[in-house]
Amino acid sequence: MDLQADLKWIVEELKEVKDPTLIEAFKSLLQYRKKVSNPERISIEQYNKELDESIADIEAGNYHTHEEVKSMIQQWGRQ
Repeated sequence: MDLQADLKWIVEELKEVKDPTLIEAFKSLLQYRKKVSNPERISIEQYNKELDESIADIEAGNYHTHEEVKSMIQQWGRQ
């Protein structure tokens, strides 16, 4: 397939996705790509702020265990 055909296929497939976890994963992948292609150093203050936010998320129970993620990945192929 050529690039345009691949992009068209991806767009059509995304239109059918109903799983918000998969959409979030794809969104994160695209955001990460932008960070990697345009890397910026962040301040130590920003780094520590992001760490604090992550720790707060974990303490609030906003995370998935390794087993949960494995199960989610297995479900992707079945949809």
